[in-house]
Amino acid sequence: MRKGLVAQFPEPIPTFDLILPTVRNWLQTHTGSLNDLLSNEDDWLLVNRDLNGRVRLILPERFEESELCGRWDLLASRLMQCLGKHAYPQKTEILFEANREQALQGATSYLLDGFTKVWMVDRLATEANWARIEAETENVSRVVFFSIKGGVGRSTALAATAWRLAQDGKRVLVLDLDLESPGLSSALLPSERQPMYGITDWLIEDLVGNGDVVFESMVATSNLSHDGEIHVVPAHGADHGEYIAKLGRVWMPKLNEDGTRETWSSRLSRLLQNLEERIQPDVLLIDSRSGIDEIASACITELGANLILLFSLEGEQTWNGYRMLFEQWQRAGVAQQIRERLQVVGAIVPELDRVEYLAGLREHSYEVFVDTLYDEIAPIEVGEVDGAWRVGGLSEGWNFDEADETSPHHPWAVNWHRSFAGLLSLQGRLAAIDSQEVESVFGALINGVSNAVDGRDTA
Repeated sequence: MRKGLVAQFPEPIPTFDLILPTVRNWLQTHTGSLNDLLSNEDDWLLVNRDLNGRVRLILPERFEESELCGRWDLLASRLMQCLGKHAYPQKTEILFEANREQALQGATSYLLDGFTKVWMVDRLATEANWARIEAETENVSRVVFFSIKGGVGRSTALAATAWRLAQDGKRVLVLDLDLESPGLSSALLPSERQPMYGITDWLIEDLVGNGDVVFESMVATSNLSHDGEIHVVPAHGADHGEYIAKLGRVWMPKLNEDGTRETWSSRLSRLLQNLEERIQPDVLLIDSRSGIDEIASACITELGANLILLFSLEGEQTWNGYRMLFEQWQRAGVAQQIRERLQVVGAIVPELDRVEYLAGLREHSYEVFVDTLYDEIAPIEVGEVDGAWRVGGLSEGWNFDEADETSPHHPWAVNWHRSFAGLLSLQGRLAAIDSQEVESVFGALINGVSNAVDGRDTA
């Protein structure tokens, strides 16, 4: 480069990942004008990101014929100029709706930082809604078994947990919600005990108001029940029928006679309530599909789970996946609503170098929690002593030390054991197993779940 010349770098072309930072910068730049325009108590502004990733504003109808409309046009155009191909064309940047609920139409939405009347809205091709966190259930303890990646022994661990809880006298209800890769029921039920129908059948029949026909024939009692009971609801019945054709329809919303629309996750919640009323369980164990999809979203955020077990293998795939999920909760401002329900589980912990493996797992788990879910703990200034400021402790917040065994990032270990590797029949294995062997493999997990359930019972 010749002396005196300054390198010129082009402005970055706006991509999808730059939409949210651009919107936030626009809000901060025009905070005064926005607060002035949204002066009425019931005013609102939606920053709507459509299915194609294009952005426009949605406002109350009162602005459409108002003298303020010109000011909104100017503000909208300034935002669109910064969004490039992700902006709506001129004269289509703003929509007007009668109320916010009508404008949302059930889409994912969350308040943007620092603004009490401005929501980011995402129109998604799926009904997964990671930003809507249902409150915990108050009656039956609901425990979700989840993993970012498959093949981590999640369903086996759930079956063993159900077995042990029943040994301890608990009445256990188990749901196989891994609909695209079903199989949990075969671990808890021999073929002759498989019920006629399953969850998929009910979801299909419910669409046409026929759910009651299959409801009474979709639960079976496991032969592994002892002092307690294990009731199993499989993904499909003994005769799976046209399972693939049914699976392509289970996510459908139900259109009721009064014109209302019930999402598939709401229908699933209704099913769970009906099953709990019928079975009266002490605990509900839910086997979620792995990955970040509609089933996982419903299981983790929309079914009122009290405990969410995050099965983890040591490796970048695991922690990158959980980081993406935690960051989404952080961005949506809902992390505080769900973080205390989370618990990392160390899956298939190897026999060799077990201590070192778990230490690495805990370290990387801690890093992700610190970066995304834990509160920052700042020192508290108490005054000047000898010319220097001194601190009097740490400010309060939701945070844990890395070595804290009571923390959600501290993994409950599920140990690898050759007797559970490559089994042709987990059902047969559990039928002949003893408590000592279960304790050696699944003890930390089972004790953690048991304490969580018993703690709710005595609360």
